[in-house]
Amino acid sequence: MTRTYQGSCHCGAVHFEADIDLGQGTFKCNCSICIKGRNWLAMVKPEQFRLQSGEADLTDYQFGRKVIHHLFCRRCGIRAFGWADAPEFGGKSYAVNLLCLDDLNPEELLAAPVSYVDGRNDNWQSPPAETSHL
Repeated sequence: MTRTYQGSCHCGAVHFEADIDLGQGTFKCNCSICIKGRNWLAMVKPEQFRLQSGEADLTDYQFGRKVIHHLFCRRCGIRAFGWADAPEFGGKSYAVNLLCLDDLNPEELLAAPVSYVDGRNDNWQSPPAETSHL
C-alpha cells in the first residue's frame, strides 16, 4: 500500500516527501558509498518524490560511471536521497534513504521485503555473493 512519507536530513535543512509502497520492496547495495553510509533504499519515480525545502543546501557527489547523483546536505552531511536517469533504473528514479523518513515506524521497516544488489560491480540485476554485512 502506497503511503506518503515525510523525510529530512539530520539538521532539518532538507525536507522532502515521497510516495512509497514498502510492500513492493526495498534494497541494500554493496557499492562503496552505500556500505559506508549504511543505506537502506526504496526507488520511486519523479512523480512520487517532492523536495519541499533545502535545494540550495544539497551538494551533488558522483563517482565511478557518474550515473547516480548522490545528494547530501552541505550542513550535516546526511544523504537522504539521490537520483539517476539510467536504463538500468527504469529511467529517472529517486533512491530514498528509508532511514531518513521521519514518520516511518520500525514495524513498517521490519516488514518490508529487502533485496540486495551488486552495485560494486554494476550488476544491478543480481545480488552479491555475500549480503550479511549489508
